[in-house]
Amino acid sequence: MTLALALLLATVAAPPAHAQTQMEAAPLVTPFSTGKPGAAPPAPWGPVQISANKTPTEYRLVTDQGMIVLNARADAAASGLGHPVAFDVHSAPMLEWRWKVSKLIEAADNSDATKEDSPARIILEFDGNKSKLPFKDRAFFALGKSLAGHDVPYATLMYVWTTRGAVNAVIPNPRTSRVQMIAAASGAAGIGAWQTVKRNVVEDFRRAYGEDPGQLMAVGVLTDTDNTGASVEAWYGDIRFLPASP
Repeated sequence: MTLALALLLATVAAPPAHAQTQMEAAPLVTPFSTGKPGAAPPAPWGPVQISANKTPTEYRLVTDQGMIVLNARADAAASGLGHPVAFDVHSAPMLEWRWKVSKLIEAADNSDATKEDSPARIILEFDGNKSKLPFKDRAFFALGKSLAGHDVPYATLMYVWTTRGAVNAVIPNPRTSRVQMIAAASGAAGIGAWQTVKRNVVEDFRRAYGEDPGQLMAVGVLTDTDNTGASVEAWYGDIRFLPASP
């Protein structure tokens, strides 16, 4: 994901008319569990097209083990869902979510641009001072904005389920330094079963970027198989931010 990723990020972060525009004491990420099975995810969750030339991932609400969750199906496909926010993550840095995947994408390699797919991703997009960045990064932002019509986020942190490698590893995006991935899960352990993940976003951002995060602009989910041509299914539970433990 290169320029297509820039378009994805720009679209997710662009606030629609009903989006939050003020800094909040706590983020409001609308729970999937408040929706209805068979329906689209509740607003302001909305579809994010990566490219008109790519088959979109199918997202719908389903009931699983008595809970309403988001189901994603990708067959050589890539598109996401985005939820705009305006939030200082320092006030509630603990990100918690549940996810489940049907299988690994055996051919995927998140360090290789030609194989950069994942059955499940949680995406966080941050604002920041772009003027201090190298020319290459600023050119990347300018190109993304010219094509998408919106600013591309200063920095993006993705929590991914990788096919191989160490859990907790930072994986730089192979095409741009402004996207960093963290292996929140890796390998076959837990496949087919719900997994609860809890991460300290501030600490993870510092590890990935060497600085503190700015304002959180958007939260997203992405199940993508466009590079490998694989078929995979994933489920996402509610996503929430919590204060740090005392």
